[in-house]
Amino acid sequence: MKDNVISETDVMSNKIKIAARNVQVYYGDNHAIKDVSVDILDKTVTAFIGPSGCGKSTFLRCINRMNDTIAISSVQGDILIDGEDIYDSKVDPVQLRAKVGMVFQKPNPFPKSIYDNVAYGPRIHGLARNKTDLDEIVERALKRAAIWNEVKDRLLAPGTGLSGGQQQRLCIARAIATEPEVLLMDEPCSALDPIATAQVEELIDELRQDYSVVIVTHSMQQAARVSQKTAFFHLGHLVEYGETDKIFTSPEDPRTESYITGRIG
Repeated sequence: MKDNVISETDVMSNKIKIAARNVQVYYGDNHAIKDVSVDILDKTVTAFIGPSGCGKSTFLRCINRMNDTIAISSVQGDILIDGEDIYDSKVDPVQLRAKVGMVFQKPNPFPKSIYDNVAYGPRIHGLARNKTDLDEIVERALKRAAIWNEVKDRLLAPGTGLSGGQQQRLCIARAIATEPEVLLMDEPCSALDPIATAQVEELIDELRQDYSVVIVTHSMQQAARVSQKTAFFHLGHLVEYGETDKIFTSPEDPRTESYITGRIG
């Protein structure tokens, strides 16, 4: 699996944001992730692709310790963000999740106002000294999520009253309001129509200027459009990882080629 080794140029330029080594995940007796090692770059969109049940979402959830919430799950190996072991006993998972934002498959705004959806994280993490600070944080997050102009005159209206695409962009605003460094997205467009999908994809491309973005997608076309790096998972293994163009045009592993050409999956 030599394609899973990061280039010397990336190491020299300090671009590695997330380093995973020999990661294993078990759900009870089910060995869901098998010995995954990968380096994920900063200010890059990395797509995780593969058939349903291949482990891509499970591995994504390791990066902000969401698997901690599942009683029967256990994670072994090392995952480092900026060289810090996120599974160290000294690391507070709540603080980690402020640094590693997450956007889920189905838009899930809180049953609160648009304003309060975005203000929630900054409030609980004490990021605003006063109401003026909070207003600025909310406005900045909504602008970066490309939804400010659509909601600026109805910030006190419920977030659940927005369209599906708007709700997902609101959830992205909520995720980036705590100024994370990594943004995880688990099939963020699967519940959206093509127009809303195009808007979110455009937004993902803009967000990589500031974040390391990792996206799980069942759509190979989406991976090809939005990512610079692609990781192909199959049966819990990371089969191949490299430049997106290369993975889709000249993969090294026959399993990758079989998936991309539709013979497996």
